[in-house]
Amino acid sequence: QVQLVESGGGLVQAGGSRRLSCAASISTFRNSGMAWFRQAPGKEREFVAGISGSGAITKYGDSVEGRFTISRDNAKNTVILQMISLTSEDTAVYYCAVSLSHVVYLAASNYRMWGQGTQVTVSS
Repeated sequence: QVQLVESGGGLVQAGGSRRLSCAASISTFRNSGMAWFRQAPGKEREFVAGISGSGAITKYGDSVEGRFTISRDNAKNTVILQMISLTSEDTAVYYCAVSLSHVVYLAASNYRMWGQGTQVTVSS
């Protein structure tokens, strides 16, 4: 069964860090761009970070640039989002997604598969 499973969410204090993981059971993982999006209550889904199939190219949303780092392990079919200096503005459900190709896209419409999401809550 093809699926994405996110983990690592939880409650964290402002200024703290958190590491999210996404395990992908897809045969084309190493050829697929991967991304993290997030959605806060009452807001649209927002691009957070993405990484190309090879891992050579990464992109970040403006609000997380310099604080979040995305990486991947193609041998383990895993994508990691390391988050530091968290603020209450980072509170959201975080989703892992598989791109339509090896490319990283900013628009959610270019992602063909989504995980169930993991909640990150930052307390101030």
